[in-house]
Amino acid sequence: MQQLEMFPEDIRIERVDPEANMFRFYRLRLMPDLLGGVSLLREWGRIGTQGRYRIELFEDEGRAADAMAALYTAKQKRGYQLAG
Repeated sequence: MQQLEMFPEDIRIERVDPEANMFRFYRLRLMPDLLGGVSLLREWGRIGTQGRYRIELFEDEGRAADAMAALYTAKQKRGYQLAG
């Protein structure tokens, strides 16, 4: 059984539905930035492609982790599961 760490720094989830031709990935990563804060890197797209990305800046790791958890929960509700 796969289990998330308490505060993971890198999460990759996927949504696969061959009948709907849906093969999507979503990746969330926490990374320190040069100004002492934390960046949340969001990557998404079709599995096998580079996809798109967005970077959000946060003052501290706690706020970034909260945003990451909220996005993860929202994606789970839409059918995404941990890639494995």
